[in-house]
Amino acid sequence: MNVSRAGLATAGTYLVLFLLGAVQGLAGSFQYSRNAPAGPILLALLIGGTCLLAGWGMRTPVGAFIPGLGWVMAAFVISMPRSNGSVIIASTHAGEWFLYGGMLAVVISVAISAVLWLSVSRSR
Repeated sequence: MNVSRAGLATAGTYLVLFLLGAVQGLAGSFQYSRNAPAGPILLALLIGGTCLLAGWGMRTPVGAFIPGLGWVMAAFVISMPRSNGSVIIASTHAGEWFLYGGMLAVVISVAISAVLWLSVSRSR
């Protein structure tokens, strides 16, 4: 199996981007209720900005998708109720802004990246 250094570097970069999104989702799940209503909105904008910058850095929409995937997996898995009845992300306005606003920010960022980088690749 012949794996190039560029391929390994790309795979490593995607792994780091995934972990960055997951850490943002995990940390945001515990911090979303601070400074409500601005706190969850800022956290949603933060993951949106991370996705945009990752898409720009990788020059591909997949680059924007990967940190968003990490964020969604961390935030939505941790938001599920536990068998003992405890809930990390409560069903409050702040919790909804964090989850749904963050998801919307990820989708918009991936769409913007797709439009930008697919149009750039077509013009070449």
